[in-house]
Amino acid sequence: MSNELNGFQGKRALVTGAGDGIGEMLAKNLAGAGLSVVVQDIRLDAAERVAQEIGDAATPIAFDVSDREACMIAAETIANDGPMNLLWVNAGVGVGASILKGRPNAIEWAVGVNVLGVVWTTQAFVPLMASATGPRHVGFTASSAALRKAEGAHPLYATSKHATFAFAESLSTELANEGINSTILCPGLLNTKIWDGARARPDRFGGPRFADPALSKQWDEAKSPQLMWPEIVRSIEAGGGYLTCATDNGETRQAFESRAEAIAAHIVQI
Repeated sequence: MSNELNGFQGKRALVTGAGDGIGEMLAKNLAGAGLSVVVQDIRLDAAERVAQEIGDAATPIAFDVSDREACMIAAETIANDGPMNLLWVNAGVGVGASILKGRPNAIEWAVGVNVLGVVWTTQAFVPLMASATGPRHVGFTASSAALRKAEGAHPLYATSKHATFAFAESLSTELANEGINSTILCPGLLNTKIWDGARARPDRFGGPRFADPALSKQWDEAKSPQLMWPEIVRSIEAGGGYLTCATDNGETRQAFESRAEAIAAHIVQI
């Protein structure tokens, strides 16, 4: 499949959480498709590394997506460079914690980045798309965990990604009213680095550290996010919608269908 995105050549894009994983993949491929890309991450060194590897088509920027004021200041900073045609709300963190017994700072961190970060990012940067000519598109990175019951070893992460998905759905409706297309991406198990995101945690969430290798092992050994790019191109070209890139031999579909059936079975008409 072609790497080109019709109508987006020469346009601007912003990808959050682009210092590694899915965000890095998106930033590099968008630049390869002819866009100039603002590479955002909370770690300036990570954003600078990716931007340097891309070259002249990339500009690094660092701010905390869970901080609304920081998002607004960043939007003001890059607004001087012209309108934006593509925004990908990708920043996310993996928090392997219980909800009932989870530490307050872990819960605040997960909700702050995975939920509020989606809201603040779109509030700050979608206005930069108002004067853009040509196609306009917003992507949201959720998770296949949002399609199944929030259970297992990582209920806090799964629950926060359910909320990511729900906010993305509502925002997609609002964006459509503005003539802006959107894609809700739900990746399966891929080497996204999300479970090592604690290394970038702001001080108010407990200070930097690295994830337990036992926790991140299955993600570290998984396939590359690059596998999703052809499907992402297809989704953008088709005007967006839902895109689940499952990597588990049908388990995601089965889990989603079982969940939907269980809910439907308990609907009582009164």
